[in-house]
Amino acid sequence: MTRFGDHLATGALILLLLAAWEFAGQLKLVADGTLPPLSEILLRLAAEWREYRPHVAATLYTASLGFLIGNAVALAAAVSFCLWPVAERIFRGVNIAAFTVPPIAIAPVLVIALDGETARITLAALLVYFPTMTAAMAGLQSADPRAVDLIRAYGGGPLRTLWLLRLRSALPAILSGFQVAAPAAVLGAVLAEFGSGARWGLGTFLLGSLGRAEPDRLWGIGLTATAIAGLGYALSAALAARTTSLNRAVNIGVTGPEPGAANEAPVRRALLLAAAILMPLLIWQAMLLWADLSPIIAKTPMGVVDYLITGKTAASAQTRLLAALAETVPITIAGMLLGLGFAFALALLSFAAPLLMRALLPFALVTQTMPLVALTPLAVLIFGRGITVTLVITISVTFFAAFVVLAQGFAMIPKAAFDLVDAYGATTLRKLRLIAIPASRQWLFVAARLALPKALLGVMIAEWLATGKGLGNLLNQSRGYLDYGMIWTVAVVSILLSVLLYQLAPVLEWIGRRDQRDT
Repeated sequence: MTRFGDHLATGALILLLLAAWEFAGQLKLVADGTLPPLSEILLRLAAEWREYRPHVAATLYTASLGFLIGNAVALAAAVSFCLWPVAERIFRGVNIAAFTVPPIAIAPVLVIALDGETARITLAALLVYFPTMTAAMAGLQSADPRAVDLIRAYGGGPLRTLWLLRLRSALPAILSGFQVAAPAAVLGAVLAEFGSGARWGLGTFLLGSLGRAEPDRLWGIGLTATAIAGLGYALSAALAARTTSLNRAVNIGVTGPEPGAANEAPVRRALLLAAAILMPLLIWQAMLLWADLSPIIAKTPMGVVDYLITGKTAASAQTRLLAALAETVPITIAGMLLGLGFAFALALLSFAAPLLMRALLPFALVTQTMPLVALTPLAVLIFGRGITVTLVITISVTFFAAFVVLAQGFAMIPKAAFDLVDAYGATTLRKLRLIAIPASRQWLFVAARLALPKALLGVMIAEWLATGKGLGNLLNQSRGYLDYGMIWTVAVVSILLSVLLYQLAPVLEWIGRRDQRDT
């Protein structure tokens, strides 16, 4: 089939799925009408557009500034880490925390520490930082070593090499980072609006619409936020297409060992590890000193220790925190396993039926670009307030990045690997069992590193908006009671838990490789 034929068939399948949505909505087949017809959603959105406009403008402003600031900081950091690799190791703790931090946990802290508008822009920039920084780093480090040697042979130093070679070769990777960062900026803006008490913004608009039991409005707000995120993605993609025709694959969050790290002196390695652990704490302390906030409202690292461990109310705080963790941790583990399983199934589908997968991909993208605070109320309408809705939200958070990595892993299997089984007339299922699935093992651990920390975000949002349990609910209650100590404690604990989940993937990979060697 020609490329035009592929596009035509994909378009026809998408139209068929949209028609199925309209049909299901008209007949109220999904939870007695909680999935309205697409035409009804669009008609109401058009009728209320005047009411939407100030909210859309506020979200666009916050997301745009967050996008610009976050990318500027990310590019500066990537260049610094490329020129001085030791700096990357010192700031590794900060980078991992920026990637793993659940936005719902950090948003109340930012609102406390900063004024409303600054807090919203900061959260948007924070979500933008990591994907662009990591993509830029991958691009800067992928420059042709022969060209680097040539510049050095003519007396060019690191800065000259950076300007003449590395930045230019990194451009495709940087632009791919922008495409990932654009929807992240919208998510950060909406989450910050949702919890900051701002007058305008789609997050505020959504909060005011939650109690109205009008699914067509909730879907309209969600699809509007999705359209903004999609617009940012499309503009970044258009810039990439106009600027360069190169096509590079970037694995966000995957880094290799540092040159010479294996032969590094143990004392130096220990000092760099200690610096990586201490740097987030030092930045935390410095930001509070800069903001000059009351210690009652803004807790320092020692303030959190006092609240949770040594203070008079420590026993009560520990009891509430442990009860919340007992609710959150098991469902987080279940959700991330289901999310990885769903991603693996989609990757298999992309291998076995690529045409069908291309038709489903736009609908999968909606789950990533629609802000979770908009998706959760809709999921509640369909699945209720039990454990099912939490698992659905968690799967929606974790599966897409993992699917992209696994699909990329399948695509990188050399065609020659299938020649032998093709000669014997193997079916697609047999190719999957004999070749593709065993070859995807290493990519599964890469996908897990991307997906595992994000599972906690989905669980906490579902707890906050739907189930009234766990860390998300404890955070929400603490905001209502003005329990600032618990707000900061939940933020710190959720970050530590996410970092632990992030580090779980390489541990499982090491165990898997050891078992493979033993067999």
